[in-house]
Amino acid sequence: MKLRIFLLAFYLLTGTKILIAQQILTLEHTLDIAMKNSPNIQSSILNMNRYQETLKANKASLKSQFTLSLNPMNYSKNRSFDEFSSSWYTNESWGSSGTLKISQPILLTNGTVSLVNNFGWQKNNSTAGNNQINKAFSNNLYLSVSQPLFTYNKLKVELKQIELNLENSKLAYALKKLEVESAVTQYFYNVYMYQMSLNIAQEEEANTKKSYDIIKNKVDAGLSAMEELYQAELNYSSSQSSVLNARASLEQDKDQLKQYIGMDIYEEITVMADVNAQSVKVDLKKAIECGLKSRMELRQNGINIEISQFDMMSVKALNEFNGSLNFSMGIIGENENISDIYKNPTKNPTVSLSFNIPLIDWGEKKAKIKAQEASMAQTQMSFDDEKTSIIVNIRQSYREMENALSQIEIAKQDERNAKLTYDINLERYSNGDLTGMDLNQFQNQLSTKKKNYAQSLINYRIQLLNLKIQSMYDFEKQKALLPEDLMKVANVKVKDYNYNR
Repeated sequence: MKLRIFLLAFYLLTGTKILIAQQILTLEHTLDIAMKNSPNIQSSILNMNRYQETLKANKASLKSQFTLSLNPMNYSKNRSFDEFSSSWYTNESWGSSGTLKISQPILLTNGTVSLVNNFGWQKNNSTAGNNQINKAFSNNLYLSVSQPLFTYNKLKVELKQIELNLENSKLAYALKKLEVESAVTQYFYNVYMYQMSLNIAQEEEANTKKSYDIIKNKVDAGLSAMEELYQAELNYSSSQSSVLNARASLEQDKDQLKQYIGMDIYEEITVMADVNAQSVKVDLKKAIECGLKSRMELRQNGINIEISQFDMMSVKALNEFNGSLNFSMGIIGENENISDIYKNPTKNPTVSLSFNIPLIDWGEKKAKIKAQEASMAQTQMSFDDEKTSIIVNIRQSYREMENALSQIEIAKQDERNAKLTYDINLERYSNGDLTGMDLNQFQNQLSTKKKNYAQSLINYRIQLLNLKIQSMYDFEKQKALLPEDLMKVANVKVKDYNYNR
């Protein structure tokens, strides 16, 4: 019902003809279509889904991993030389085995705990000695621990990097939505402005037709010179040409709008916009505070800072002193009868401690650290400069919005004065006190002032949208634009990560 009332009011105020077959687009409807069809939005969604699945996969890799490897058959026959007895012998063996392994990564320490069970059967026939044949079942069950020492926690760093990439993709998606909203709004208001221009051109055509009829009647009655009729015809044909040009420009901008939002290019549309000059109260201080708190570019720069810190950890790990501790404990059993496999078990503990001690790298590590420090400093400078740019842009958008609001009143007054001036001079023209060329100038002035007034209304809406995007706060609805899960204080400083060094 509200839409019908609005359409009726629009028709009465503008005189624009609306065909029933046309699809009527409001700005909100146009934005909905663009968000569903925009390739940029779809690409951002796919990128975000990619990192979501990557994070899911990484978290799954931190859970217990079960693997089973089977070797159903293994046969070999070899001819070898026994140095002890100085004789050749033949060894023939058959075997079958399987290994079940359960591994659990330890996120806290970057280590791994594994439980391994190896079960097999083997038959061995050798011509050495007494030409004995041995066959038995065997089982080796052991628990092992592998722990890197004196290095950073790669598991934590990898997980954190994926989380940051996911957050960055969400920010990029939100930014892309704002970019699309800005572009669609501009396209939408361009179409609206050309609709208004067409309406103004049609009004101008009607006015020149009226003045043409007046002077034609006077010329027919012998009250005016023939050149006045020629001038009236010239004015009328010019107004008809303006209508044709305005209609062509309107259709061209409609096609551009339909192409951008992904609509069928052959579908007929008309746009309906509410460009009232109602002033929106804006608090500049709050706009700056919200911008510094919520602008996604700042958080993206903060993410870049954190990622550069991880890169520094990787650089410092180059040619570093590190070690590894490996420990395992288990029992081995073997017997010809599977039921007696652990009749006489053997414990098999193993412990190994190793260190990597770099001696000289010819300055490679030192140079790479300096290069990474320069990169981190550059990232921090970019972050600080972005904050300053945000403040400057918000202040600029605020001033342009205030100026656009002031221009509305000036343009409205100019339109009213131009209309009164035209009406007065039309009366003078009817009385023969004004030439057709002079009246045409007043008509052009009226058309220009009408367009200026319509453009000033659109400019205010555009500048209000720009301020909303710059501050990430909708002052019309009095609410923040950024979702809660992405709302973070943007004042990121360089942190000193120390993941279990």
